[in-house]
Amino acid sequence: MSNGDDETDADADGEAAAADEGADVTAEELETRLDDIAEALESAETEADLDTIESSLGDVESDLEAADLPEPDEDDEDAEDPREELESRLSDLQDDLEAQRGPYAEDVVDIVETAQGTVTDSEWIESGEVDAHDAVDAFLAASEEHVDHGADAGDDLDAAADALGTAAEAIDAAGLDADEDSETISGLLEAAETLEDGLEAAEVWDDLTVREQLDAKGFYDILTNENRKDFPPEWNAAKLHAQEGNLDIVLFALEKVGSEFMEENIVEIFYHLGSDAEPAFDVMHQRAQKRNKQEIGVLGKIGDDRATETLHDFIDGDGDVALQKVTLRALGAIGSPDSVQPVANRLDAENTEIRSVAARSLGLLGDTRAIAPLADILEGDDSDEVRASAAWALRQIGTQDALDEAAQYTDDRAYLVQSEAEKAADA
Repeated sequence: MSNGDDETDADADGEAAAADEGADVTAEELETRLDDIAEALESAETEADLDTIESSLGDVESDLEAADLPEPDEDDEDAEDPREELESRLSDLQDDLEAQRGPYAEDVVDIVETAQGTVTDSEWIESGEVDAHDAVDAFLAASEEHVDHGADAGDDLDAAADALGTAAEAIDAAGLDADEDSETISGLLEAAETLEDGLEAAEVWDDLTVREQLDAKGFYDILTNENRKDFPPEWNAAKLHAQEGNLDIVLFALEKVGSEFMEENIVEIFYHLGSDAEPAFDVMHQRAQKRNKQEIGVLGKIGDDRATETLHDFIDGDGDVALQKVTLRALGAIGSPDSVQPVANRLDAENTEIRSVAARSLGLLGDTRAIAPLADILEGDDSDEVRASAAWALRQIGTQDALDEAAQYTDDRAYLVQSEAEKAADA
């Protein structure tokens, strides 16, 4: 047999012997060992002392697992379970050991780095920003008494966050020892925990109610006794801000209000603004991607062709006629040449309303590529309403070829088609 096999067998024999030894230990012996450890823990002064105690606790834990202790009498509810009592005491001593360790410089660094992230990532209200900056400033002054870091909070939170990073690096690089530098570390830890508490107390937007957030933004400042007309006041204020061109604060209100009524009415405000609602494009585009019909209508009014690719995906509508109609109208209003073919494809829709709106959208797009498919609809569609829409669309395209196609139907059976044809002939 090789030496490697001999060593494996020796290890196995050693483990078996240790297990046998642990199995012979009594509850009283384990209790005595825990008493000794508790006494040692009380008098421990250094991290090395604590390391020794931790090792002793590990030995007790191993022996307790292997110990063949008597089981409690199942018929006696008050019977004591020696194993359970020993495990509970062992756990308490392990917790006491951890509580007695440190503090360590890395604990301070962790708190400061977390605080740096809080300063950077939090959405502070104006007063909260001041309080957060003051908390950082106070920490830098207190920690400078223990470690020379030279960090300055500056005039804003960006500078304050950078200063915390500088302080954390200096504390980490100081090489503080948990035994020899315990007073220094304790002072730094106290300063760091005060920083933590200060940032927790500084208010962010989420700490405020919606009304308080709007008030902090000055949303209600536009209201006077003379212009208070509509209820709720948020709707009144949103309309007045829109009239003044303060769309950022109207968008902020849209984000914060939880009322379906308010959301609908604020989006309606943007709809009536038309192309002046361009600053709201990104928000409307994002909301429209959830197939919100109101927002799709606003995109049409804004007229930004960045929305066309998104809207092309909604043309089929998954059976939602209203969605298809508002999408087709929006694409017609936007007027992108890229929309001609996708819109023309809906001239084959089973629903007459969709075919009619698709025809009118092609007229709004004004592209001569739509003349042929519109002429086919005018000639052969079963619905006079759809045919009239095709004639109207040809008039909107307005080239001689388009007008000639529509003008052929001045004697049409349907008055709507005839009327459009006569206007084309006159043109």
